[in-house]
Amino acid sequence: MIEMLHNSGIKSEYAYAGGFASIVLSLGSWLVSRAKSDDSKAQSDRWGIFVGHWAPTFFAVGIALKLEEKK
Repeated sequence: MIEMLHNSGIKSEYAYAGGFASIVLSLGSWLVSRAKSDDSKAQSDRWGIFVGHWAPTFFAVGIALKLEEKK
């Protein structure tokens, strides 16, 4: 899978950028949820947590791609 991503031109920097973007998106979602009414606030908080869980996956893929680039 990682070799296929590498061969298709995906670089480790793209995965790292995706990880940082998911952190920013998660924080943004949480901040927006703070301004909403109580009814939708819990759903927005859960969305922020869900997006925040993407970051470790992107970073792990970035590390794997970096190792593939060194071959």
